[in-house]
Order: sequence, then structure tokens, then C-alpha cells
Amino acid sequence: MLDIKFIAENPETVKEGFAKKGCEINVDELIKLYLEVNKLKTSSQAMAEEKNRLSNSIKSASADERPGIIAKSREIGEKLKTEQEKLSALQKEFDDIMWRVPNLPSNESPLGVDDTQNVVRRRVGEIPHFDFAPKDHVELMELNGWSELERITKVCGSRTYAVCDELARLELAIHLMVMDKLADNGFKVINVPSLSKEKPLYGQGYLPFAKDEIYYMPEDDVYLSGTAELILNSLRADEILSENELPILYAGFSPCFRREAGAAGKDTKGLTRVHQFMKTEQFVICKNDIAESEKWHQKLLQISEEVLQDLELPYQVLEVCTGDMGAPKYRQYDLEAWVPTQNCYRETHSCSNITDWQARRTNLRYRDNADGKVKFVHTLNNTGIATPRALVPFLENHQQADGSIRIPEKLQPYMRGKKFIGGKK
Repeated sequence: MLDIKFIAENPETVKEGFAKKGCEINVDELIKLYLEVNKLKTSSQAMAEEKNRLSNSIKSASADERPGIIAKSREIGEKLKTEQEKLSALQKEFDDIMWRVPNLPSNESPLGVDDTQNVVRRRVGEIPHFDFAPKDHVELMELNGWSELERITKVCGSRTYAVCDELARLELAIHLMVMDKLADNGFKVINVPSLSKEKPLYGQGYLPFAKDEIYYMPEDDVYLSGTAELILNSLRADEILSENELPILYAGFSPCFRREAGAAGKDTKGLTRVHQFMKTEQFVICKNDIAESEKWHQKLLQISEEVLQDLELPYQVLEVCTGDMGAPKYRQYDLEAWVPTQNCYRETHSCSNITDWQARRTNLRYRDNADGKVKFVHTLNNTGIATPRALVPFLENHQQADGSIRIPEKLQPYMRGKKFIGGKK
């Protein structure tokens, strides 16, 4: 959510930013609606005060004066009721639009309309060259008896997965390695629920933008979370923090659920685009200062690059263009790891600076030490690691001719010291 006063005072800047994101909100109409709402609030308040003044004067009025005062009070009351009904309708119309107002993109972000115009900033690591025909991740799992994909589909439906034995340990080991890295970088590790009330979905920005992606349980009036970011973003909602508490760093772990409603026609084989997965999320709450939040943006990106380097995966860093970054984002990077059998890079991490867009939706503020003013915080998020998505490039890049999987040195302590798993027995 943007500051409506900023919108009203800088309409051309806002129009330009909306155009970069492909947003079709009519800025002029929004400002007009804002002014009408404010006008009605002012007149309604004046009528309410006048009605109260008349009501309070009845006791001290003479018998001859009272009927006139009562009649006048009723007349104002009827006008006030009509005006409040109109105000309520206009306020709802205004709020519905404001919930759909995107963040303005950074001037540093590349211009573009979709993912074809994202920009590769760098590529790190060497793409493996095999002296044998490499297998895809599904073949490797089947060869080693690590999956129950067909059976689990019968039980749980499509786009679900079940991994077992050494691969099940590997999945958890990667999360533990990432949690340790984040803890070493000052993050507070926190396991959060996967259930959420509706309000946090508006606070995070899932609603109203991604309703089709969310699982909803109407009997309980709760939603299944698609990321720990959803929960962490509202954990301190409506609070006024001390600047001395900032930055707040969370490493949130949770099972996550996404309907993947828009994934038709995309690669959904094996462990790609499943409905339920596990994710360790990086989440930062910092001061309302663009230099400060951009510093943390680069720090989050650095950590996720270190994760891929520790996993010894070749990857590329994309800077996401304005039309592909989504409503909440001010600036965004994606990390993509190389998948040999697909001969391309696939996303593993998404790193975003949200500035104060989410904080305005959750009313999360802090008191500035310098001037004592209350300001909205900045929030940022980035994937720590998400599985089973990350297992796809991991298995394929580290496969050996016999079907075994090499374990990178940094991960070996979490795998009981094993340097290889699987392979022909």
C-alpha cells in the first residue's frame, strides 16, 4: 500500500510507476475519490458535532424552545445518516482500490513487461559436463528407491511428493545447513504455523492479488500459508517498535501450500511445482531508509548465493524487470540453479525489497531516535531454501555414472559425514 497523500501530491510520478508495472489503476479517479471521502468525513463530523450540541442544549432550553431544538436535531440526524451511508459506500470503494495499489519500482530496476525481459547480472560456477548420459531427478530417485511418486499420487492427488531414506534425510539436512548459516548471520530461527487468518494475507500482499493460489478452509475461516513471510510480516502488526530494536532478522521455517493454479503448461514433472513443500525464509524488518533497506537487500542476496555455493550448484543472478516483479516489490532478484537435463536454469530463490508497502498494510511502525517521529518500517524477504524444488538441480548436478549422488563438503556434517549416497548396491 502506498501513502495516499504521496499519491495525491505526486500523481505523475505514481502514474509512471504504475505504467512500469503494467498496473491499470486510474490515478486521477483514485485521487478524486480520496478527496470526496475526506470532504464527507469533514461534513459528517461537523453535523455530528452540531447534533450533539443541540442534544446537550435541550435540558437547559425553555419549554417553548425544546420542540424546535428537537426537530432541528432530528433533521440533522436524518441528513447525517444519509451522509454516513454515502461515506461508507465511498470508503469501501476507496479501500478496495487502495488494497490493489502496487509498490512503485526502483529506478534501478530494468524496464520490461514479463520474464523475458529480466536481466542476467552474473553467472557463477561451471556447468557440469558428464562422460555419461545424465539422468533426470525422477530417474535418479527411482534408481535409488528414494521416491513414492506414483503411490503418493493415488493417495494425495497430483503434484504431491514423498521421498524416503537418504533423500528424506538430505532434504532436512539442507534446511538445517541453511538455518545454521542464517543463525550465524544474526537471524532468529523461528518455526511458524502454516495456518493464517485473512488479515495477514492482505498485509503480505497475497490478497487481493493472488487469490487463486491460496488454499482456504471455509469451515474454520483460515487459509494455508504459501510462505513463512506471510506469518512473519504480521507477527508484529500494529506495534510501534523502538528504533533500537531494528533490524529484526527472522529465519522462518514452515510447511507451505500453493495451488499452482497458473502453472498449466509449465514443467510439473516430479519434484517441480508441487502443492506442498518446505521452506526456510529470510525476513528482515529495518528502518525506513532506502539506503538501509537496499543494504539488507544485497545482504540477503549474498546469503542465498552462499547457500548455492555451499551446495556447489552453478547458478545465475537475475534482476527482475518492472513488469514481472509483482505488486509488493520495489526491487527484486531471482537466483536460478542449473538443471542439466533441462539444459536451463530454474528458480531457487526470490529476493525482494518491499520498502514500507507491507508495513502500511500491517500498520507496523517504529519511533525514530533522531526526531522522535513514528515511521513505517521497511520489510524484505528472500528464500533461504525451498524443497523439494532445490533437490532437482542438486540431484542432477551431483549425479555419478552409477546413479549415486556426491555430497558437497559443507553439507557432509549434516549427512553423518557421507560423501556419497545411493548408487548401485
